Amino acid sequence: MSNCSKAMQEVSRVHSTRRYSWSEKDRRRNPKLQVPYGKEQILKEKLNPHYVAGFIDGEGCFSISIGKHKTLKRGFEVRPEFEIELRKDDQDILERILITIGTGKIYDLSYERYGWYPHAKYKITSIWDMKEYLFPFLDRNPLQAKKAKSYQFFKTIVLMVCDKQHLSDEGFQKIVALRDQLRALGKKAKTFNL
Repeated sequence: MSNCSKAMQEVSRVHSTRRYSWSEKDRRRNPKLQVPYGKEQILKEKLNPHYVAGFIDGEGCFSISIGKHKTLKRGFEVRPEFEIELRKDDQDILERILITIGTGKIYDLSYERYGWYPHAKYKITSIWDMKEYLFPFLDRNPLQAKKAKSYQFFKTIVLMVCDKQHLSDEGFQKIVALRDQLRALGKKAKTFNL
C-alpha cells in the first residue's frame, strides 16, 4: 500500500471543506438538538481552577486530526480539538468549566440513533482561543496525571499551526510525528504515514 493510500485511509471524515449558507446549515442540523452555545448564554459561577484541571486530567481529551481539504495546496489540514464529553445530566458542570476557562461551546449530543443516554460536549476548536485561554489556564493550573504529557504534545502542535509551520513540508512532517506520539498515549494509537 502506498504512503498516499495510507494517508487517505487515516483522513478524518468529521469536517467538510464545503461552505454552507445559513439556510443550508439549518436544513443539515437535527432540529431536535439544541443549538451550540457559548459563554454569552451561560450565567453561572466559575469553579475552582484546580478542580477544573483535575476534571480535565480525568475526562478531557486533546486530539489532532489530519483531514482532507480540497482548497489547501497540501490537500490536508491540521485540526486540533479539546473536548470533554459527559452525560446530559452533568451539563451544568461543563457550563461552569467553560465559564472558568473563558471560551468554547457546549454541544448537545442527544442522538436517539445511538441508543445511549443523552450527552453534552464542551469543545474548543479555535487555535487562537486555545492560545489565548486554554493554554494560559493549563499553564497556571498544571495537569498532574499522564494527560499532562498529552497536553504538552497538543500545545506544541497548536502553537506550530499558529506560527504556520504546518505549511512547510518539514513542519507538517514534524506535526505528524508529534501527533503520532500524542495518539500513542491514548486510545487511538494508529499512525499517519505519508
